[in-house]
Amino acid sequence: MSLNPRITRWEGRRAWLVGASSGIGRATASALHARGACVVVSARSAESLRDFVDAHPGSRALALDSTQRDAVQGAAAELLAQGPLDLVFYCAGHYRDMRATDFDLDEMLRHQQVNITGALHVLGAVLPAMIKAARGGHSGHLSVISSVAGFRGLPKSLAYGPTKAALINLAEALYLDLHDLGLGVSLINPGFVATPLTAGNEFSMPALISPETAAAAILQGWARGDFDIHFPKRFTRVMKLLRVLPYRLYFPAVRRFTGL
Repeated sequence: MSLNPRITRWEGRRAWLVGASSGIGRATASALHARGACVVVSARSAESLRDFVDAHPGSRALALDSTQRDAVQGAAAELLAQGPLDLVFYCAGHYRDMRATDFDLDEMLRHQQVNITGALHVLGAVLPAMIKAARGGHSGHLSVISSVAGFRGLPKSLAYGPTKAALINLAEALYLDLHDLGLGVSLINPGFVATPLTAGNEFSMPALISPETAAAAILQGWARGDFDIHFPKRFTRVMKLLRVLPYRLYFPAVRRFTGL
């Protein structure tokens, strides 16, 4: 059963992707452009956005820092003045591994600012207009990237994991509040994807996939009307199983699984 309105045709649909200068965001923006969507990409790097627009004629770039509320509101107002948005996809993210023995408050707060506060800035800027449009019969879609690292506590994920857990809870609450209005909400939970965020990992990443493979899985999930879009399933299903274990089994299993 589909939990969301299925999106199988993208021609002419307006899609705003925040955090699309590299990785999953850029690959998804490229895939949407190839399917005829009117793509707007945002990120801090104006140069990377210009490169995207040069490679994808007809797309548009709006450089911004998602942690800056006024910048997000200004960009959203500019886009919404031109008509309703069909898709708003928050894919900005920050990641550094951290353990409690190396606690860094500044780094903890940076994760919070990018991964959570940035998402809230985008929601605050677009949600009222998308709700109004939905009540008028225009079905939009909100999507956020979380991670399997948000399922439960993991070693080296002291800064990253809690922010992703918050996004999972946020997306679930959004779905419950917005579904009856006809607004779609989806939660993206990737495993390991070869992006600039994961490039610094010094451990072997199981079931590592490319951003393009991730983007294809995301579009397939939107086409099926999924709420929980997770991939690659050979890895994420294991993580979902670990999610339901009682602590007396979970903690030893994670130590064996990670070697940490």
